[in-house]
Amino acid sequence: MDLALSPEQQLLQKTAREFAQREVAPIAAEIDEQHRFPAELVRRMGELGLMGVAIPEAWGGSGMDTVSYVLALEEIAVACASTAVIMSVNNSLACDPILRFGSEAQKRDVLAPLAAGKKLGCFALSEPEAGSDAAAQQSRARLDGSTWVLNGTKNFITNGPHADWIVLFAMTRPEAGHKGISAFLVPADAPGLRRGRPDRKLGITAAPCCQIFLEDCRVPDTALLGQEGDGFKVAMSTLDVGRIGIAAQSLGIARAALEASCRYATERSTFGKPIAQHQAIQFMLADMATETDAARLLTLRAAALKDRGVRHSTESAMAKLCASEVCNRAAKAAVQIHGGYGYLKDFPVERFYRDAKITEIYEGTSEIQRLIIAQSVLRG
Repeated sequence: MDLALSPEQQLLQKTAREFAQREVAPIAAEIDEQHRFPAELVRRMGELGLMGVAIPEAWGGSGMDTVSYVLALEEIAVACASTAVIMSVNNSLACDPILRFGSEAQKRDVLAPLAAGKKLGCFALSEPEAGSDAAAQQSRARLDGSTWVLNGTKNFITNGPHADWIVLFAMTRPEAGHKGISAFLVPADAPGLRRGRPDRKLGITAAPCCQIFLEDCRVPDTALLGQEGDGFKVAMSTLDVGRIGIAAQSLGIARAALEASCRYATERSTFGKPIAQHQAIQFMLADMATETDAARLLTLRAAALKDRGVRHSTESAMAKLCASEVCNRAAKAAVQIHGGYGYLKDFPVERFYRDAKITEIYEGTSEIQRLIIAQSVLRG
């Protein structure tokens, strides 16, 4: 197995790292404290080609692969998990399904500006009564002549308060169960669409999310993404890609926690020597480093399978499960290594600890990932 990166991948990784450390890291604590959407960073990511990494150049993207996307996203997440998830949602949950299921007109009019970072996308699947059970959609869409009329409520929509386009799911044939779900491309300024106030969250506070309310929201029949009734397939295959992005975000948080802990352990002294010389601290650092590397290999495997056009549902679930749980263990260990200082906002590990938790929840909880993996194992 060749684990070497191509020159192009190394260049993108270096570009993302330099941007993250120079422009993102210095304001990460500020935008977290202020719960401020980092519009200037999103604009710069667009200029650097980071908002549509694996989208062909013909449709506004960078024309690279999913492995490159993982490498770049991890670097952004080391500096700021909020900025990373804004990037992740636009790449994985907005651009990717349009690339795979969209019409030529949809790719030209919607995908190209999203991939170029000129517009921002989001993904509206979750509802108040449809979280892990994504098939339990209560939103409805009916065709009225040449117009779809949408009604319902969407929950926890990351990028929602600032998105220009929404990949949105609704029941078009409720009697057909999950085969009656369809996907739509809805402009955020569509008549009948209203956004709720930004949610108040534990972590990733600079990546706002909100509810989206549809009250006789009307969109043209050309807004259908893929075929009528294909929505569940669109959603599930998109989440396979999205989980790779969340795994990469988790890697970034875990790496940031490890790097901060290593710095602190060499600077802080107890009992007459740096705490890095205490075996208890060394064991924690060793576990953090080993688990992060293991999670990275799982994530790169899932990304490589996607690039080869191979089904990767199980591998994406494994990557997301492992990386998110490693991320949470690393953030917890980082706070412990910092002692009382780890509990203060003066040190970044407090932010890492809060940001880490959501990685075990969104785009499929750890429990859902285990179900996916177990079903695959049992099938043989």
